[in-house]
Amino acid sequence: MKVLVAVKRVIDYNVKIRVKADNSDVDLANVKMAMNPFCEIAVEEAVRLKEKGIASEIVAVSIGPKTAQEQLRTAMALGADRGILVETDEALESLAVAKLLSKVIEEEQPQLVLMGKQAIDTDNNQTTQMVSALTGFAQGAFTSGLEVADGQAKVTREIDGGLQTLNLKLPAVISADLRLNEPRYASLPNIMKAKRKPLDTKTPADFGVDVAPRLKLLKVEAPAERQAGIKVGSVDELVDKLKNEAKVIS
Repeated sequence: MKVLVAVKRVIDYNVKIRVKADNSDVDLANVKMAMNPFCEIAVEEAVRLKEKGIASEIVAVSIGPKTAQEQLRTAMALGADRGILVETDEALESLAVAKLLSKVIEEEQPQLVLMGKQAIDTDNNQTTQMVSALTGFAQGAFTSGLEVADGQAKVTREIDGGLQTLNLKLPAVISADLRLNEPRYASLPNIMKAKRKPLDTKTPADFGVDVAPRLKLLKVEAPAERQAGIKVGSVDELVDKLKNEAKVIS
């Protein structure tokens, strides 16, 4: 069974985000970039499927600038067999990403597509659902448990009321939630081996997909600074401040 995993290059989650002086966008100059944390979980799940003998090949795919090769090499160091980079410097929207992924899926014919439930930069949580619609694949979003056997994927997903279990007929597209697994660290030998694994580079034009943005970014602002908290000397003082200053109780 071939598994395709989508990975995205984002600002490292430990980095404090800076906004450009003209408020035109987020400042990416000299900023540490990394694989989206939810994509790491998707890669880990694919590797576990291969270790169980369920998956025979893992293909990592990324869409973005040339520097996204770094994240693909990371995915290959974690266990992916090869990588595909759809190279573009455009600011990509979810629909453009979904269209490109659906074209890669059409070309690669995987039985299972894994991706993170959302990216920590745009936070849209749309691509999985759009890929499912474009490909006609069964969909399992926000997956916290996955079992694959006999041409089916048993998916446990988190919903407002608790946990929901779905049986999906393969091929399927599944998005990884935080509790699906705990990603491993890449060992030094595997990092060295990843440098020799095949990585193909394509462009949106190769797939006939227009990735020009439909939305215009007008302005980016940092959130307002929060005021420092204070300590109170007694319960009566706390109640007084909540009632008369914060006005959250009456």
